[in-house]
Amino acid sequence: MTTHAGRHVLVTGGTSGIGAGIARAFQSAGARVLVTGLTAAEADAARADGLDASPLDVSDDAAVSAFAGRLGRQLSTLDALVNCAGMIRRRDEHEVDVFAQVVDVNLTGTMRMCAACRPLLAKQGGAIVNTASMYSFFGAGHAPGYGASKGGVAQLTKALAVAYAPQKIRVNAVAPGWIRTAITQPVYSDPARSKPILDRTPLGRWGEPEDVAGPVLFLCSPAAAFVTGAILPVDGGYLVG
Repeated sequence: MTTHAGRHVLVTGGTSGIGAGIARAFQSAGARVLVTGLTAAEADAARADGLDASPLDVSDDAAVSAFAGRLGRQLSTLDALVNCAGMIRRRDEHEVDVFAQVVDVNLTGTMRMCAACRPLLAKQGGAIVNTASMYSFFGAGHAPGYGASKGGVAQLTKALAVAYAPQKIRVNAVAPGWIRTAITQPVYSDPARSKPILDRTPLGRWGEPEDVAGPVLFLCSPAAAFVTGAILPVDGGYLVG
C-alpha cells in the first residue's frame, strides 16, 4: 500500500461507510487523519473507535468557514482532502425541497470544502479526491437529486482540476459502484434486488469500502503526480458489464 507517513489528511463523511474505510486506510499508511461527521454523536462514536473526529455540516457556510479556520490554526499544511460527506433520499427527491437539500450537501458541500481548504492545500501542492458515483454516468430515476449532484461532482472535479492547477493542487474523483455500506444495506441484503447487480458486475461481487480506499490513496500519492481531472470508476466493472 502507498505510504502516507506524516501526511495530514481530512476526510469529510469519514465517520461511516466509504469515508470510514478511506480514513482507516490512510491511518494504516501512516497519515495523520481527521474525519468529520454530520453530528456530534457520530463524531463521538468515531473517536471512541480511534479516529480523530469532529462534527461538521457541509451544507452550513458558517460552519465550514469556522472549521477551515480552526484547521488552518492547527496545521501548517493539508496534504489531502477527501470529500465523502453525502446523502440520498431516493424517491423523496422528486420533491423540490428534498432535491435541493441533496444537491446542497453532495455537490455544493463538496465545493464549500474545496474552496475552504484551498489555501492550506496550496501551501505545498496537496490533492483533492471527490466522491462521484456510477450515477455520474447513468440516470437515477429513483433519486434525481442524488444523480444530478453526482453528475455535478464529476464536472466540478474537472473544473477545479483546471482552476487549481496553478497552485499545484490536483483534483480527481472516484466513482464507486455498488459498495456494501449502511446506505445500501436494504439492497444487498435482499437477494431479489442484489442478483441483477451481481449479474451485471463482471467481478461478481459487491464492493467493500476498502475497495474504494486503495484508489483514493493512490490518487493522493506522489505516484499520481501527473493525474488530475480524472473520474475513476471503482465498480467491479459495472459500467462496462
